[in-house]
This record gives sequence, C-alpha cells and structure tokens, in this order.
Amino acid sequence: MRGGPSLHHSVTPLLQHTGSAVMFAMAKIINHQPLAAELAALAGVRLRLDEPLARYTSMKIGGPADYFIEADNGAALAAVLIALRRHQVPLCLLGNGSNVLVSDRGVRGAVIHLTGEFKKIEWREVGENIEVEVGAAYPVTQLVRQAARKGYAGLEFAEGIPGSVGGALVMNAGAYGSEIEKVVERVDAIDRDGQALVFSREQMTFSYRDSHLPAGTVVTAVVLRLRRGEAAQVNAKLRELVGKRKSSQPSGFPNSGSMFRNPPGDFAGRLIEASGLKGQRNGQAQIAERHANFIVNLGGAKATEVRQLMELAESEVRRRFNINLIAEVKYLGEWSD
Repeated sequence: MRGGPSLHHSVTPLLQHTGSAVMFAMAKIINHQPLAAELAALAGVRLRLDEPLARYTSMKIGGPADYFIEADNGAALAAVLIALRRHQVPLCLLGNGSNVLVSDRGVRGAVIHLTGEFKKIEWREVGENIEVEVGAAYPVTQLVRQAARKGYAGLEFAEGIPGSVGGALVMNAGAYGSEIEKVVERVDAIDRDGQALVFSREQMTFSYRDSHLPAGTVVTAVVLRLRRGEAAQVNAKLRELVGKRKSSQPSGFPNSGSMFRNPPGDFAGRLIEASGLKGQRNGQAQIAERHANFIVNLGGAKATEVRQLMELAESEVRRRFNINLIAEVKYLGEWSD
C-alpha cells in the first residue's frame, strides 16, 4: 500500500488543437468537491479530475473523465465503489484500454483503473497441472509469455490479445479457435456494494465474447489452470502464432483490436473487405489495409471518425450480404446521438 492518498487535477485547455481542426472542450457543470474530497482521503487511491483518457487507450483516442480513479488494492477498490454508489455517480472500468472506443467528449462519471496488487501473479503446482492466480490488471501478453518460458501450455492462443486479464475474462477473449473460458478455474470480484465475490468454474456461464457476470461486478483476480509441457514445444507454438498475427494484423499505428465480432460461419474482416472498404479513410482514421476488421489511428484521429467508419462498415455489409455486424469494441462516454 502507498504511504498516503493523493489528489491530482488535470488542466484541460478550453481549446485543443488536433491537426488542422479545433475542438472545443465540452462545458460541464459538476461540483467535484464533495466526492473528490472523500476519494482523496482514501488510502490506496489516486484521483485525477477531468483526466484525458487518450493516453490510457490502445487507440490513443478519448476525451476527459470527470473522475479518473486508480485503486491499488481490494480495500481501496471496495471503498471507491461504496463512495460512488452513495453519491450516485456512474462508473466504468478501464483496463489496458483495448477493445474500447472512448468518446471525444469524454466520460461523465468515474473511470476506475486498477493497479498495485491487481498486477500480482502467483504460480502453483497442483499435481500434473499448474494454477496461476493473476490480478485483473495483469497484461495478457505478458502472462502468455511467462507461461511459455516456464513450459506451461494452454495459453498460447492468447498471444497478441492486447488487453488485461480482467478484460479478457469479462469478454471471454479468444483467438485461433480457443477462448479464455477453457482455462478458467475461479474468478474473484467485488460488487457495487463493495462485497467480495467468488465464482467457481461451475458457476460461470460463458458464450462468444461474453462471460455473463452480474451487472456492476468488478473482476479483481482470475485463477487459470494450465498443464505442464515441454518449454521448447510451447515456445515453438507461440512463435508460430506470433508469425501468423504479424502477417495478418496491422502494426505501426494505434488500434483497438478487432472492431466487430465474427458472425456465425464467417469473418467480419472478410465481409468488410468484400464490401470494398479495406483502406477506406475518414479523417485520420482508416480501415486497415492489412486486415479490414481493424481501424487504425493514423495520427490525431477522433472517436467520431472511427465510429463513422464502423457505421459505414455496418451499413455496407448489411446492404450487400444482409448480415448485421455486432461491435466488439465497447463505446464509452458521451456521444452526440
């Protein structure tokens, strides 16, 4: 735990220049003081007011959050959740910032970011199997590579998933024919009332890109069960999948991963490409030339530009193939519609 609480205020200028355009910061009338004072007094909590979120998202896009709260441990997180509920302030959780599109206007209410003990990891041998208890804020890619170095198999499919372990659990992240649900043993969480929750494997209900946790649940840690393997074989499989990812997915520009879920029996990227949209630009946002289910930020892109490209892809795929694409990224914040 840190030595004491801290309060930071991010100064957002009235005018923000983005390329050749000028964006006016949205006017907000919010009395931060009562809640801010309460949050700032909590040990293990760091608070920033009107904090720009672009620096916390993999697409490098996003306006300010009214309250940006970093919690270091379970007690701090529980206290934050209780305070937000008492003040009736809406909240959302932001992990590694992938798989989200944050509005240019920002997020009204609180954005919670886990750190500290939520990045801990512990490996345990259980007979022929390996259990790893990992905090929700731990990066998936780092977990996968650690397991490979130790010769533990079962997570190779997750190489390249850009999010945190908690985010991967919530959305049942997957790739190359496998999903996180196949290795989950237990999920630790906290509800909106600050109460600790534990879900066994049998109590979980997974489906494609969803773990169906109760509304308001904040995942704090996940226990995964892996199997002992040969380090050389595990690393060879990992290198194979890294090669596939690098050859098929865009690199060099910020992005949020796959923008749409794959419809049954098909691929969103194939449908978007077949609609003639690969490489389509809107301002500084572009449907990637390498993989049409990615949208990249060419530099200074706005969330509205990205969303307009997504809506274009949805309408064209519907018109040409009578298929409704479902967004995989989550829209956060205030939108004009």
